[in-house]
Amino acid sequence: MATHHHVLIIGSGPAGLTAAIYTARANLSPFIIEGEPSSTTDQPGGQLMLTTEVENFPGFPDGIMGPELMGRFREQAARFGATFLTDKVTRVDFSARPFRVWTRDQEFTADSIIVSTGAQSLMLGLPNETALVGHGVSTCATCDGFFFRGKEIVVVGGGDSAVEEATFLTKFASKVTIVHRRSELRASKIMRDRAENNERIEFKWNSAVVELQGTDMLEGIVLEDTVTGERSQMNVAGLFIAIGHKPNTGLFTGVLDMEENGYLATRPGSSYTNIPGVFACGDVQDHTYRQAITAAGSGCMAAIDCERWLESEHASLA
Repeated sequence: MATHHHVLIIGSGPAGLTAAIYTARANLSPFIIEGEPSSTTDQPGGQLMLTTEVENFPGFPDGIMGPELMGRFREQAARFGATFLTDKVTRVDFSARPFRVWTRDQEFTADSIIVSTGAQSLMLGLPNETALVGHGVSTCATCDGFFFRGKEIVVVGGGDSAVEEATFLTKFASKVTIVHRRSELRASKIMRDRAENNERIEFKWNSAVVELQGTDMLEGIVLEDTVTGERSQMNVAGLFIAIGHKPNTGLFTGVLDMEENGYLATRPGSSYTNIPGVFACGDVQDHTYRQAITAAGSGCMAAIDCERWLESEHASLA
């Protein structure tokens, strides 16, 4: 028999846990299916669980480790009555209320749903890449650029995001090299011009990163020429991967409306999806900012939207 909840939250990064804190304080007893530790797409605690030190989250002047920050979020939600299941959602049915959600061997129903499944950075797929994230390898210049002050770093990619990251990183690094598989950038002309006119940015054309050197900390990279196959080595302190992001929206294909880029579509200025009673927050619907603080803010929005929607539904049935 399915267990019923007023609010069911799918995902437990900054957005989902903030939504849990707010809905718990509203006496809505949220139930959070937080994902499974072995997964790369629905890691409990979100991407911050793969981050070392977080220095740009307000309230922590000396910084805080990503897992510790998410642990504090979770403790705060639990303190106000949120409950958690560490498991993976395998199927949803939002065609009628109550909404239905399944894990591998359990079914749950809910009056309302908050989707906060996040997004994942596309990676290079190299053997020790994940182990070096936070130890010289990063997917977020805004988050980690400060740590590379005065050092030489590499940005992998050729689109607007890569150029934007590289330009931002020149505020800190002594030199930024953009490594791209092709002979010219895919970025827009204005972004290309900006990079080519920046004296701190250099380019490695027709090149792919094929090896990361270092065990506990990145020490260098090996490049392969995509035309000749020739390999070369670079000693760099940091590698920023900027080849795109993929929202974790596979569960909701054909269920919820999405943007062309695959992110969940929400009503402007709100967390409402196309289905009344289903809300989305965090990186699963934000392809612009992708920061922990903005995800937390949108989680607050989703909680308030959800609370007000439940109140209006209750009033209409009274």
